[in-house]
This record gives sequence, C-alpha cells and structure tokens, in this order.
Amino acid sequence: MMGIGFPELMIILVIIMIIFGAGKLPEIGSAFGNSIKNFKKSMKDAEEIQEATNLESTETVDGSSGPESSEGEAPENTTETQGDKEN
Repeated sequence: MMGIGFPELMIILVIIMIIFGAGKLPEIGSAFGNSIKNFKKSMKDAEEIQEATNLESTETVDGSSGPESSEGEAPENTTETQGDKEN
C-alpha cells in the first residue's frame, strides 16, 4: 500500500480551502498544532506516571524501602526475646 503523496496532499488541501475558505486556514492549522502538542504532553505525563508507579512497585516488592521492611523486623525481635525467656 502506498502512502499519501504530494498530489494527493494538494487535492486534500484544495478541498479544505473550498470548504473552510483561505481565511480560516491559519486558525485551523494552529488549532490542529495545539491539539497535537497537548496530546504529546499528556502522553509524556502518562509515561512519567507509569514509570513512577513501576519504580514504587519494584521498591516494595524487593523490600528495599517502605513499611514492609520495618514490619518484617518486628516479629524477628519478638521471637528472639521469647527464645531468651525459654532458656
């Protein structure tokens, strides 16, 4: 399948000019450009949020940070003191 070439692009541009008029073309172009810019920005923000979520989940799974590591230490300390009492 072939892509859109220059002749096809010119035909589309002429049709758009007939429908909207030459005066509205800059407004349409800037609105289209702003839409693309906002879309790229939201995709970048969503990607950063996803990376941050992945980082947090990785840290809590390996126990390197978070409340899980401190809770894991508490039962060990109580078992040692109970073992000392039994001896």
